[in-house]
Amino acid sequence: MKPLYATGFTLASALGRGTAPAFDALRHDRSGLRRNDFLGSALDTWIGRVDGLQDDSPVSRMRQITQAGLEADGFAAAASRACDAYGPDRIGTFIGTSSSGMLQGELAYRKRQPASGALPIGLSFGDSFDMSSPAAYVRARLGLEGPAYVVSTACSSGAKVFAAAYRAITAGLCDAAVVGGVETLCFTTLHGFASLELLSREPCRPCDADRSGISLGEGAAFVLLERQDVSGDGLALLGYGESADAYHMSTPHPEGLGAARAMRAALECAGIAANDVDYINLHGTGTRNNDAAEDTAVYSVFGKRVACSGTKGWTGHALGAAGAIEAVLTLLCLRHGLAPGTLNTRRIDASIKLNVLLKSRDMRLRYALSNSFGFGGSNCSLLFGRMP
Repeated sequence: MKPLYATGFTLASALGRGTAPAFDALRHDRSGLRRNDFLGSALDTWIGRVDGLQDDSPVSRMRQITQAGLEADGFAAAASRACDAYGPDRIGTFIGTSSSGMLQGELAYRKRQPASGALPIGLSFGDSFDMSSPAAYVRARLGLEGPAYVVSTACSSGAKVFAAAYRAITAGLCDAAVVGGVETLCFTTLHGFASLELLSREPCRPCDADRSGISLGEGAAFVLLERQDVSGDGLALLGYGESADAYHMSTPHPEGLGAARAMRAALECAGIAANDVDYINLHGTGTRNNDAAEDTAVYSVFGKRVACSGTKGWTGHALGAAGAIEAVLTLLCLRHGLAPGTLNTRRIDASIKLNVLLKSRDMRLRYALSNSFGFGGSNCSLLFGRMP
């Protein structure tokens, strides 16, 4: 696979808006998690919430979070430069999401007419229930006219868009692509994960002996992919691997067979040996089953040598946007030579075989893998590198 260069990237998350506050938080072990205060929810858990949004705004939370991401790091200007270079009809838009604008529908349902049940006037299907709305909004805001669609495969959505973009560019459907993920907190996901007894009552602690579940998050992250390194950064997508083991609707394969297949496919796609990978950003949800399955899968491919950590202790688990957010964090780690620790984790579970970092360390990174594994056994691994 020929590299696709990340010539611009940005994010908005619980760590703030833009890559600078996100990396500063990684460097100084500052979490973005807080006790649940989402729109009056009484669930006893911790969340990663994007600050500065207007809860009573007529503009949906999905659009507010998307716009917060697009406005940071000069990303919109980078997309405009790409439009000038290739033409807006030659730039694709591929966005991952799990809930899209579902929150708007939930809030509208609360305000329905008591007698008739009619929903409020002005509720837009395209800005709430329609899963394609994040891609449509990104496309419109950036003035893009190339192929566009949304990937919604649970927690792997924001990673699988990178593979989708590569295939579209290789097929000649576009010359460059904006890829990313958008996810907002909503009551369906909060109470859904609570019903599965997966929410932690403390900040999530991936791979910890006393881990007790996930901390949900929200955010948006975007990457501009091009064949040429016009930024001079040398940061590139080198390979991807996808699999669908379909072991169970919500439980991962206990031996991580599909996850291991995705990682091996990413290595093969990039032409990189397992021993060449310097760092792995684990899916690392903080649930016992997920961490154990990923540990088995990663160990079967890489052994114990490679440095690993999970970054959801900073951002929370942003579901459909998690893969894109963690891809951007991985690119930042490659740029700055930092292997982050696993925030909040104090004592690694004795059954974990991997080299899980508790503390961040400066180290030379050339190749880094980012894992995203979703419900239903939908798995995606992305291999990034810093080219000479």
